[in-house]
Amino acid sequence: MVAWRALRRGIALTVAFMALTIGPTMAQRSDITIGVRLEPPHLDPTAGAAAAIGEITYANIYEGLTRIDRNGEVKPGLADRWEVSDDGRVYTFHLRPGISFHDGSSFDADDAKFSLDRATADDSVNPQKALLEPIEAVDIIDPRTLRIELKRPTSQFPFTLGLPALVMVAKETADNNKTNPNGTGPFRLARWSKGDRVDLVRNERYWGEKPALARATFRVIDDPSAAYAAIMAGNIDAYTNYPAPENVPQFQADQRFKVVIGNTEGKTVLAINNGRKPLDDIRVRRAISHAIDRKAVIDGAFYGLAQPIGSHYAPQNKGYVNLTGRYPYDPDAARALLKEAGVSDLRLRLVLPPPSYARRSGEIIAAQLRDVGITAEIVPVEWAQWLSDVFREKRYDLSIISHVEPNDLDIYARDDYYFNYHSPAYKALYASLVAEQDEAKRYDILRRIQEMLADDAVNGFLFLFPKIGIWDAKLQGLWENAPVPANDLTEVKWEH
Repeated sequence: MVAWRALRRGIALTVAFMALTIGPTMAQRSDITIGVRLEPPHLDPTAGAAAAIGEITYANIYEGLTRIDRNGEVKPGLADRWEVSDDGRVYTFHLRPGISFHDGSSFDADDAKFSLDRATADDSVNPQKALLEPIEAVDIIDPRTLRIELKRPTSQFPFTLGLPALVMVAKETADNNKTNPNGTGPFRLARWSKGDRVDLVRNERYWGEKPALARATFRVIDDPSAAYAAIMAGNIDAYTNYPAPENVPQFQADQRFKVVIGNTEGKTVLAINNGRKPLDDIRVRRAISHAIDRKAVIDGAFYGLAQPIGSHYAPQNKGYVNLTGRYPYDPDAARALLKEAGVSDLRLRLVLPPPSYARRSGEIIAAQLRDVGITAEIVPVEWAQWLSDVFREKRYDLSIISHVEPNDLDIYARDDYYFNYHSPAYKALYASLVAEQDEAKRYDILRRIQEMLADDAVNGFLFLFPKIGIWDAKLQGLWENAPVPANDLTEVKWEH
């Protein structure tokens, strides 16, 4: 009997010990480390066009009056509802109660008006300022009610207000948001170690449902080999836009990981400076389009994982028109068009930003252009120089870039945009799209817009940037597609 009691006591102690030692490791994790290719230039999406800003801050640090969900649909954000007048020109937004910024100050209609007035001001640097041009007036009805009057009906207005660049900011701290972001979101900045990582922690005073994650780290790993090594070693839990498609089969064969090939809004183009001779000649631009073998580019840059595009519109969206056959790969047609334009021995500068898709595509396209008599000098640059020389100063002939904002057909109607495409006919067509409320008529205009951009060969339209997601198989809630550039962590959690 004594021996049996001793044995039972020993078993009980062993079980208690196991509970103490095993219990903590079995608890559900509440942290995540995500790899990102590019470090954001700063952390204020209202003051910069780089998608890397929104990939960290959107829906995590900052929120808008509306929000875009994982399916690309408009949902309530800081406004829980809104009404539209019968003529489509007046929107009345009703703000949620009890919302605070991370510094403890309250959010109300005054902050919303400030945010919109700041975005539309003459000196605004907001990358989506042009989309707010229809705003006539922003008025405060009361602390929780905002009235926005438009110059004309604008069918996509609620969607526009949900974009990363149009999040709400506080008047007192807006100027500091680049390095010390003060938003209303479920996470706040803990630390930014330049060149290495951005650390977020859960906002315990968040107005909505608190996320399961208590901490999130975004680690900057731009080298594909380093990204592969970091995932395999368990140093990062996810890489939501994995940069090395050649590794996909290896991850698919490893049960530790989940591999998701989704869509983005990334219309990847061979950007053409339409304002430079002889690129201002449509025959030369059409020759370039005929010289491009999209399949070879997609196979070489993305191992066949991307979809070809023939205009500036994503295939998964309603109203898409397949125009990939408008300029089939035809070197002979390209040479004939160059001869017709009186162009020979053409030398162009192909300025390439850092991402591997741009560098890989650039090498392939340069060889294809060489085959029709165009010498494309490859000029690799860092992001800061690309933004300065290409995006702002337009000092380039050709470039390769993925335009990731949804519904961004407006960029072709901007006089100062870096394509230097100036078409009164396009501007009129785009204006009619914005004002049209009838869905069937909108799709007809949308078709004509896509056809015009293709016919004018404004750019060499290449492929839709795929979203290659690689993450721990136990993770749930990460976005499979990217309707906006974002890593929304609000629904992310670990399996029990």
